Amino acid sequence: MGEVENENKIDFQMIVEHMDDCVFVTDHEGKVLYVNPSYERHTGIKKEELLGRYITDILSAGNLFKGGAALDVVRTKQKCVRLSNVTKPGSECWGYAVGIPHFGEDGELKNVIVSSHTLRSFTELDDDYGQFVSMLEKVRLIQSVTLNGGDTSPPAMVGVSEAMVKIKKNIEIVAPSDATVLLTGESGVGKEVIANEIHKGSTRQDKPFIKVNCAAIPAALLESEMFGYEKGAFSGADKAGKPGLFEMADTGTILLDEIGELPMELQPKLLRAIQAREVARVGGTNTYHFDTRIISITNCDLKAKMREGTFRDDLYYRINVIPIYVPPLRERPDDILPLCDHFIGIFSEKYHQDVRLEEEARRMLQQYSWPGNIRELENVIEYLTIFATENDGVVNGDMLLRFMGASQSVLSPSVDMNMNLNDALAACEKDMIQRALDISKTLREAGAMLGIDVSTVSRKLRQYDLKYGNLK
Repeated sequence: MGEVENENKIDFQMIVEHMDDCVFVTDHEGKVLYVNPSYERHTGIKKEELLGRYITDILSAGNLFKGGAALDVVRTKQKCVRLSNVTKPGSECWGYAVGIPHFGEDGELKNVIVSSHTLRSFTELDDDYGQFVSMLEKVRLIQSVTLNGGDTSPPAMVGVSEAMVKIKKNIEIVAPSDATVLLTGESGVGKEVIANEIHKGSTRQDKPFIKVNCAAIPAALLESEMFGYEKGAFSGADKAGKPGLFEMADTGTILLDEIGELPMELQPKLLRAIQAREVARVGGTNTYHFDTRIISITNCDLKAKMREGTFRDDLYYRINVIPIYVPPLRERPDDILPLCDHFIGIFSEKYHQDVRLEEEARRMLQQYSWPGNIRELENVIEYLTIFATENDGVVNGDMLLRFMGASQSVLSPSVDMNMNLNDALAACEKDMIQRALDISKTLREAGAMLGIDVSTVSRKLRQYDLKYGNLK
């Protein structure tokens, strides 16, 4: 009772009025209802210029600001972070905005609360500004690393096919041990979900679970990120030094994602670390012992890379103690409909609507080859869930065909409405990849544009016999 009484005595409007954060509130349609004094002070935009106006009208006029988070929250009903550009003459500046949806008791969007800061306000950090910029760079790098503890709720492992039953059985046997595991299979088949299950079923489940994307961290920084560095090891290094990811994963599990993309010069150092279970930080002589379980993931053919001389044989045999191969979705069609139902449950709750797949749609989805595997299926189900509102929440075969018709006009001139669904989606995929290849300098750049990894781009290039004259 005491906490409730104290809370009732707090004047929350007074607090918002005195916050240094810029705050404004809109209704569910994007009409501005409130602007705090800090917003006026930092942006130079007066509340009289905003109150009662719709965000769409303000953005269309373009004379106050552009971007921001409010409109995206109104559209998606989800939290989002966006850049915002103040364009009012004499007050021009950039900032970032965080939009939060507020739902009423009926579950419908009621308000949007946006808090923001102009970037120039950070210069008030004075002596700490340089450190702040340095920390932003570290945050950018650490986005390639995920740290989890045992209290997380990773995605569920869904599947009833013979292959998935066998994998679940293997997980039950392997998880309690400390054996090193190598998970292989095409991109999007769910290898990381299986890694989560292994960690969750281990004796280390309440210990750190650190995930490292070996392809996402720049090669020049990968060694210092994985093994750490001592103070003064290189220009820009933290004055106190920094422990590496293997040290941080001590007593827990480290997941080396896309290990097939690990630079050749770093492979012997990783091999020594795995063999000796100790690392030496960059710029240091002392070694640090770690007790860490190692799980590796790749969609590459590591044996082919070994033959090419781009992956070390000894490292391969060190990480391939317990191999688990995850088949593509086209080889386990019995899992397609359970996955569809699983994702419909997730997105129905997320978007506050009931969705049902008609039998014809279920048959078409099961017959499709899913070249993008579970990741592609998840994206398609999210799309169908959102647009099912046009048909009272029912997804039928006609809706899927209309989806392909839209793809024909916007993305893929090769799509013919006389094609079946498999051929039409394959033609759409082929055209998208070819377009990305035509304007990219490298396969990695094309992959980044398409949202897939470089090995998948290479495989698709061979699959569709695509031309790539810009390859470097």
